[in-house]
Amino acid sequence: MRILTATESGKVGVPSEDWSAVATGLVVVLDGATARTETGCIHGVAWYARHLGAFIVEMADNRDIPLASVLRAAITETARAHLHTCDLTHPGTPAAAVGILRDTADHWEYLVLGDVSIAIAATTGEKVISDERVGATAPAERAEADRYPIGSPEKQAALLRMKHGELAARNREGGYWIAAADSAAADHAITGTAPKPEIKAMSVLTDGAVRAVEFGLLDWTQLLAVLHDEGPGELLRIVRDAEESDPLGVRWPRNKKSDDATAVYVPSP
Repeated sequence: MRILTATESGKVGVPSEDWSAVATGLVVVLDGATARTETGCIHGVAWYARHLGAFIVEMADNRDIPLASVLRAAITETARAHLHTCDLTHPGTPAAAVGILRDTADHWEYLVLGDVSIAIAATTGEKVISDERVGATAPAERAEADRYPIGSPEKQAALLRMKHGELAARNREGGYWIAAADSAAADHAITGTAPKPEIKAMSVLTDGAVRAVEFGLLDWTQLLAVLHDEGPGELLRIVRDAEESDPLGVRWPRNKKSDDATAVYVPSP
């Protein structure tokens, strides 16, 4: 099976907080949640995403374990890895969104938690699995942050207020769910299956890559066509060109000029 991957940091010289891995019949993509506040942790978000991803890959090899249970166990193991050095009860403890694809004998399983998206092109049509719960939190604070140009003091202050609103809604009923220190979040992941005979292609993307759709540059059909015809690197180029043309976020209001972006494409699985 041929799988294509492209990833770019949102800022030159700053390590990406995205993480991805491909194994036989398995794709795992993580998007580390931007930390705008204290975290109570001596490790960075990239450390968290890297360790959580490695545990997911290890545990997902057992096809008898459902993906939600795989994620639950991986969150537990990652928490154990820094339990004695960090305050895991801190509301800003490192976290990551998760997207997983895994094959079985007759279908592909998928899991999405947080703002990672999975797009499936099938003979029955396209299916996009996105978790909209994160973006639905702190709506007033988000709208306020969108009023200001990127890089301005007003923007930074508004983003901090927005982040506090997000954290107040993290991993609780009525809010949103993301992989952090509490393994119970895995029980709220979006899961499902797609029959192998119907699948033409699949992709897992962090929200930095999904900006192509959010900006209205492409619809999902066109995005999958770009991945098929030119590969994930071209998708990221489209996004970066748009970001460069609007550095202050006037045309496309957003939290930062460029975000870490990762796209994994599985053609004709």
